[in-house]
Amino acid sequence: MSQTLSASTLLAVPLAPLAGALLAGILGTTFGGNWIGRRLAHTLTILGVFVAFVISVLTLQSVAIDGARFNETLYTWMTLGNLKMEVGFLVDGLTAMMMCVVTFVSLMVHIYTIGYMEEDAGYNRFFAYISLFTFSMLMLVMSNNMLQLFFGWEAVGLVSYLLIGFWFNKPSAIFANMKAFLVNRVGDFGFILGIALIAAYAGTLNYGEAFAKADELSKLVFPGTGWMLITVICICLFIGAMGKSAQFPLHVWLPDSMEGPTPISALIHAATMVTAGIFMVARMSPLFELSDTALSFIMVIGAITALFMGFLGIIQNDIKRVIAYSTLSQLGYMTVALGASTYSVAVFHLMTHAFFKALLFLAAGSVIIGMHHNQDIRWMGGVRKYMPITWITFLLGSLALIGTPLFSGFYSKDSIIEAVAESHLWGSGFAYFAVLAGVFVTAFYSFRLYFLVFHGKERYDQNPEAHHDAHDDHGHHNEHHEPHESPWVVTLPLILLAIPSVLIGFMTIEPMLFGDFFKGSIFVNLERHPAMEELASLFHGPVQMAVHGLTAPPFWLALSGVVLAYYMYMVNPALPAAIKRNVSPVYQLLENKYYLDWFNENVLARGMRGLGTVLWKVGDQKIIDGALVNGSWKLVGWISGMVRRLQSGYIYHYAFGMILGIFVLMTYFVWLNR
Repeated sequence: MSQTLSASTLLAVPLAPLAGALLAGILGTTFGGNWIGRRLAHTLTILGVFVAFVISVLTLQSVAIDGARFNETLYTWMTLGNLKMEVGFLVDGLTAMMMCVVTFVSLMVHIYTIGYMEEDAGYNRFFAYISLFTFSMLMLVMSNNMLQLFFGWEAVGLVSYLLIGFWFNKPSAIFANMKAFLVNRVGDFGFILGIALIAAYAGTLNYGEAFAKADELSKLVFPGTGWMLITVICICLFIGAMGKSAQFPLHVWLPDSMEGPTPISALIHAATMVTAGIFMVARMSPLFELSDTALSFIMVIGAITALFMGFLGIIQNDIKRVIAYSTLSQLGYMTVALGASTYSVAVFHLMTHAFFKALLFLAAGSVIIGMHHNQDIRWMGGVRKYMPITWITFLLGSLALIGTPLFSGFYSKDSIIEAVAESHLWGSGFAYFAVLAGVFVTAFYSFRLYFLVFHGKERYDQNPEAHHDAHDDHGHHNEHHEPHESPWVVTLPLILLAIPSVLIGFMTIEPMLFGDFFKGSIFVNLERHPAMEELASLFHGPVQMAVHGLTAPPFWLALSGVVLAYYMYMVNPALPAAIKRNVSPVYQLLENKYYLDWFNENVLARGMRGLGTVLWKVGDQKIIDGALVNGSWKLVGWISGMVRRLQSGYIYHYAFGMILGIFVLMTYFVWLNR
């Protein structure tokens, strides 16, 4: 195959989902007159994503096997002096992998949605949204410049706002999507500052041109401070990643995003929006490599997120929220890997996580369907015998999540733990403790969820809401029925996602971490940050790594978490309630999510509202309206009144003025010539 890629073929990757989104969103809704029905709407959107997936796979094959690359500008929007604002594609190993992950997970979600949203009135609108989301993410990962990156960045944020608030009649959904939108704006403010600093000092928005000037930027000091410019740029960029990839303390939006339908939980939390920040930092590795301060900051933030968000998953009872906090924790693992300067390991975990986390969310949605839209795991149990396909796929996803040897999550999580152990950057000691302790926490809450849902006594008939004659968001009655397996359009994506959840890590660890797959995509200064080199010296093949993993601390920590979960929820179910009574303050702290929501709402939000009131009453009403607007016309009126008195209409007044003027002039000239 040719060493170059076709621009027109690559252009079809984002445009195919966009076409499906426009057709379903315009012709399939009231806005366009409902010209097309449900079947045609989902067919068009699925076809668009399928076309994008097929081209992405062919592109990955060309990139991985033949070494093909593409980096061209397709359209110049405007030129401001020497600064060009362009639309272009950069396709290398990193991009090709992301294209395949995004399109495959999106395709699975599209197929799954046929069954999950079957009775929803907004069926066509939902398909339009998820296809538009796919287009936005593809534009982000395929960009070759920061302007297009920012466009995709903001577009996924906008569409996620629409998806989280899809059921706009629910007040909780409206609150959740507004919360997500506002918190992401905080991160995006830092992100755009970082891009602006690059544009100001490098004079370009193009990746390659900016990276070529990285050494020059590393020698500059931020004006008015003693800070290195490159450190300020990297921290500003990472603040954007903190918002999009839900890092502490900008993580608060992600658990509430569970108010949206389950398919978008899989799409947002698996391969798309939340991984955008991880992808961006990996793409910007030539800049981040020049600032150890920024890398240490990233590592510590990731470690806090990985451990402390995992604790919150332990006390959740909503099946989707447990998995959501798992996502937060795993994003923390990826961020720790970025901070350890092992970007390829972070991206590797991004890929493996995308498959098993999408599987877990979609399997949770299948359980919700089978349980007639009950999401509380306290009223489940014994579901395994009613939903065998959902059960086995959920188990496989859970085993991958906790890092069971030979499963995909094992290869990526263990690589992160080893990378942090080999890192010599400040904060690596705390990060190592956090990721190691996080293994136990992850195993405990994952199998707490698994055992409560699929094993033990059936409790769905004890649900206090089970006998309420009320409709849920899908139009179902919340009456008690036995669970049932989901239709094939729901179970097929589970099976297809379970395959890479088990195999993809074993198959790809060697080329992605220790081969040339990311050559030219990710840059690491091995002299300053040798963790990746030391990791390579310990690797002797995926089989040997799995065998060694059976004796390593992470495996025994994970096994301990599983055993403890089994004992507490299967053998001695009275123990959790006893622990809760004895450590009530700790439970309250976790129940209130470390009081961060309270702080944001009662301190930050009220403070901003108070400041806004002061600015309105003092700044707007008194200064702008009172002093400037009203004061200016009053001053003009007063001056006009004084001047008007001089225009009396009497000749002797004017004659007196002339004489007085002559006297003043004469006095002036005499004084001047004395």
